[in-house]
Amino acid sequence: MKLPYEKIVDSEAETCAVAKEFIEILAPRSIVALKGNLGAGKTFFVNCICNYLGIDKTSSPSFSLVNIYEGKHRIYHFDFYRIKKLEELYDIGFEDYLNDENAIVFIEWADLWNEILPENYFVVELNYFPEKENGKRIIKIYENEK
Repeated sequence: MKLPYEKIVDSEAETCAVAKEFIEILAPRSIVALKGNLGAGKTFFVNCICNYLGIDKTSSPSFSLVNIYEGKHRIYHFDFYRIKKLEELYDIGFEDYLNDENAIVFIEWADLWNEILPENYFVVELNYFPEKENGKRIIKIYENEK
């Protein structure tokens, strides 16, 4: 996959195919900020990646704030949607998760707390426009450098 990347997908299979391509550029210590409107497929995208890495059982971290999965790589899957204060992230040791040399970190709703993100990370934008694109999703992937 060459970045920046953009593709319109109209099925779960096509979304998973994009995730499979994206895995090729991920390595331990990669951080991925997932952005997009509600229902766009952020959790599904992470689930596809986890499945390709040998992790069968995943779920949304909406209420737990972070899920940890073990497979080919350790995965930390965060959801910032319910975070009300930045201190909540410090309280759970967010920076320790980012510094785990054996893990890939995925953060849904990362744009809500950009200030806690490191200088370099990947961004995956998933947007769903049912009225404009007949239910298709637009996936954009790029590197963010502060």
